Amino acid sequence: MICFPNCKINLGLYITEKRPDSYHNIETLFYPVPLCDVLEINEGNKNEFTVTGIDIPGGYESNLVIKAYEILRAKFKLPFIRVHLHKVIPTGAGLGGGSSNAAFMIKLLDEFFSLNLSKEQMQDVAGLLGSDCSFFIENKPVFATNKGDVFENVDLDLGAYSLLLVKPDVHISTPYAYSLAQPHKASFNLKNIDILKINEWKANIENDFEKPVFALHPELKLIKEKLYNMGALYASMSGSGSAIYGLFKEAVDVEGLFTDCFTWQGKLNQGK
Repeated sequence: MICFPNCKINLGLYITEKRPDSYHNIETLFYPVPLCDVLEINEGNKNEFTVTGIDIPGGYESNLVIKAYEILRAKFKLPFIRVHLHKVIPTGAGLGGGSSNAAFMIKLLDEFFSLNLSKEQMQDVAGLLGSDCSFFIENKPVFATNKGDVFENVDLDLGAYSLLLVKPDVHISTPYAYSLAQPHKASFNLKNIDILKINEWKANIENDFEKPVFALHPELKLIKEKLYNMGALYASMSGSGSAIYGLFKEAVDVEGLFTDCFTWQGKLNQGK
């Protein structure tokens, strides 16, 4: 059985509070993006896990896909499986690729073994694996708070726009990026994003990671500026980076513009 885990972007990200457990409370808007990995499972004589495409750090036991399987295996006594993951979504990008792989693994196992898990049960398992894993269970635009794991539906449809993702060869440590951030009250309520026109987002919506991360990696700021010079209606870093995205009215010619970078361009799905 096969599925296609997609990634996400953050539309705004405010770091609002340092928590007693050393995590941070945030306010952000997650929007799914149809850039996908490929995940396949089959029954096997022993557990096997293979990866092709982009190299990913860590081994068998540290991968979130395998951790998702192990949680459900312990609960439901699942048999051995063969897992193949073909990675397309860049790692260390702020696009949630690993979290998506884990969430889609939960949904895939639920269907493959007829576990009949509820949405809430799948989100509970996903929540054990990472703060944004639960988002990918329903996989639709949401306003996220707490650690990025408490959701409210938002009425936002970007299906008319083209997205350009640019991921340079820069790795951002999310814990380090949080250590540089200064928590503060959100300057804009992202639940009200629909009251703004998209070309008003630039003046009103921010990602709090940009200031400290751009100071360390000024080439990321230059990519964002280039996207605006190309006609982007809105451009931002996703999560703690290092992927930068631009929203355009229509597809743009990027040939030769972002050398040594991963780029992807495509239409966004309609928000439902």
